[in-house]
Amino acid sequence: MLSFTAETAEAKVRAAEEAWNSRDPERVALGYTEDSEWRNRDVFLTGRAAITEFLRAKWQRELDYRLRKELWAYTGNRIAVRFVYEWHDAAGRWFRSHGNENWEFADNGLMRRRYASIDDVAITEADRLLR
Repeated sequence: MLSFTAETAEAKVRAAEEAWNSRDPERVALGYTEDSEWRNRDVFLTGRAAITEFLRAKWQRELDYRLRKELWAYTGNRIAVRFVYEWHDAAGRWFRSHGNENWEFADNGLMRRRYASIDDVAITEADRLLR
């Protein structure tokens, strides 16, 4: 059975951050099981194909997306993460989104569950922290 150490949990968080900052839906989706379950705000998804489509639409809306993730806790095959990301919409309005994710992994190392709670705050371009 998969069980994380501090080092392997941190490595998972860094790998996820790098993948998400690529803004490549196919690349990101490869980190999830074929039948992965997601909750993202008020959206519930099942399966890698649904995740790919969700991310494709996300990054068409959330332009110049930049993310930072922080390991919060881990135990067994689960990791909790805090995150913040910044993006702007097509009208040029900037936002900072922040929240928490709970991850559960299959024995093969792919994520089988991801539950994300996210809040958005409007910011000015001058208030950006992630460049």
